[in-house]
Amino acid sequence: MAIEYFEPTSVAEAAALAARFGASASFIAGGTDLVIQMRRGLRHPAQLIDLQRIAGLDAIAIAGGQIRIGGLTRHRAIERHPYFRASLHALVESAEVIGGFQVRNVGTVGGNLCNASPAADLSPILLVLDATVHLAGTGGERTLPLADFLQGPGRTGRAPDELLTAVSCAVPPPASATAFIKQGRRAAMEISVVGVAALVTLAADGRCLDARIAVGAAAPQALRMPAVESVLRGAALSEAALAEAGRIAAAACAPLSDVRASAAYRRHLVRVLVPRALRRCVQRVTGVTP
Repeated sequence: MAIEYFEPTSVAEAAALAARFGASASFIAGGTDLVIQMRRGLRHPAQLIDLQRIAGLDAIAIAGGQIRIGGLTRHRAIERHPYFRASLHALVESAEVIGGFQVRNVGTVGGNLCNASPAADLSPILLVLDATVHLAGTGGERTLPLADFLQGPGRTGRAPDELLTAVSCAVPPPASATAFIKQGRRAAMEISVVGVAALVTLAADGRCLDARIAVGAAAPQALRMPAVESVLRGAALSEAALAEAGRIAAAACAPLSDVRASAAYRRHLVRVLVPRALRRCVQRVTGVTP
């Protein structure tokens, strides 16, 4: 079956095409997920709406304490951005483990989020950063917290005619650090078995002012861990506290067994990786391992 191909040059034109064709159309940017799904017979679009000619959707802007990452931003651009080498280093750590160089050179932030894989590498750290998703369609523009946007495997809060134009978050406060740790069956070009993201902000006396944890591939969608966070806030991040955080996180997740790992092994990884990610954050703030 022939596929109609369109190259809109504006968000409004792309949204109008999507509204015109409805469920038979698919947006395409890097195509690193969609093309594979088409080859496997999982997706059968009659129309492809290529977003790559829409100017301005691949920009990274940092101003006024806010970070805005365009929906067409390539993973490689995040991996190489110098600003993300400090308190937002987890963005680099997540981007640099997405596929190989070829995938990171063409795959986009918007495509990664809209694909809504429970194992997506960007989702945990963006959840930790309280990220907001920016959408634009024929009905105008709107925003959603990323936690509300991600609704399950392959399901999001995006309407069929809407584009994900950007994702934004606040710059972490002083004395903060982030970390992302991915565990797969091999070291590179692997779908995550479990991914853990953390953010820690420390007081002058070393107590935890804020802690945020999110886990990927351990539930139908990436999850924040509020029970873990509430235990850590105001506490000294001793080894005992970190171990307790791992225990609570393992109990709170809802992993499935599949070809990559059993549910029990995923729970074990959560228990191990949550303290490790928190420990890495503390080391990045203080220069000392707790």
